[in-house]
Amino acid sequence: MFLLKGWNHLGECYWKNGDIDAARNCFTGALNHLKNKISLRNLSMVLRQVGKDHTEKATYVGESVDTAKEAVQLDISDGISWFILGNAYLSLFFAQSQLPKTLKLCMSAYQQAEKDPVAKCNPDLYYNRATAYKYQEEYQLSIMGFSRASLLDPTWSNPQEKKRQLIDYLLKVVTFIETKGKLKGKRLTSMLESLTESDLGPYAGGSYTGPRGNSVKLDKCSLIELQKETNPEKVVVGKVVCSFMSDDPVPFTLCMVDAMETCYSVTIYNMAEGCGPKIGDSLAIPEPFVQEVEVQYNDQAFSYKSIRVDSPVVLAINGKKLGLKKTSSFSVSSQHQKRVMSEEDYTQLALQHIYLTLKAQARCLHYIFVI
Repeated sequence: MFLLKGWNHLGECYWKNGDIDAARNCFTGALNHLKNKISLRNLSMVLRQVGKDHTEKATYVGESVDTAKEAVQLDISDGISWFILGNAYLSLFFAQSQLPKTLKLCMSAYQQAEKDPVAKCNPDLYYNRATAYKYQEEYQLSIMGFSRASLLDPTWSNPQEKKRQLIDYLLKVVTFIETKGKLKGKRLTSMLESLTESDLGPYAGGSYTGPRGNSVKLDKCSLIELQKETNPEKVVVGKVVCSFMSDDPVPFTLCMVDAMETCYSVTIYNMAEGCGPKIGDSLAIPEPFVQEVEVQYNDQAFSYKSIRVDSPVVLAINGKKLGLKKTSSFSVSSQHQKRVMSEEDYTQLALQHIYLTLKAQARCLHYIFVI
């Protein structure tokens, strides 16, 4: 056991000094000595930081998930292992096509982690889960998560900064929707009058050929006719009135207006940099997935409807579908990859949380007796 701890501590020292290869060798050496959850967790985190190109990095992220799963299987009640697994899934979301189902697996792991009193005291858990909520476009829960992380570690500035950025993003979206991209009336009217059936591209004519070669029926409808979530056999078309980059390049966000002058925001994932639609482009979206955003923060309220597009290859821009070259995977550079925490660090967090809780209870009792 002493030798095992030595391998793990040496690996953590190398890791903190930025020597990822040496750290990886140490954790692998510890596992050769004895399979254990601490070495597996550390190896899972290190694997997410190796690889020369995107393909290689994606492979290692996949290995990171498998390694984290092994740690969980050794002790399914250990919240720290569940937390590491959640982080691995969050990295996998960016490494492999930004699929919503990967975020669901991430959330499930974080939910299990929160059941552990030790992991529950970790601000990184709430920070990373808030990040995942943001990409699920559950912005209210994201804001609450960043606030919780900041409360657990008031000296850590990242949660407050991310919360500020998210609120600024929501304010931008609402402003552009309400003003229809701040376009002047004549220009907007001219753009909408130029919309024709040809802007539907492959989706014109009431049907299109699906990925399996089957014929899929499609009826053109207005944005206001769309229902919440899935809209099978429907297609919408409109003009892009604005697009903007936030502090986070994912997703690519734009606003589109249809012939009825209804304006929705559109969030596009897996869009290659510089390949997004521009102002004035026509945009057709088949079987759109609609989300109703409702966020309340202090005295600010944000309410709007948005269409989520998980892959740009389904879009038709100016009557033409985008090719695979327009897609890109974004590698997240999140704080969970930079804050290296050992077993002792997590224990210290738990003790600090207990101390703060008892201190708060003492203040309450003092208040009661004084009154």
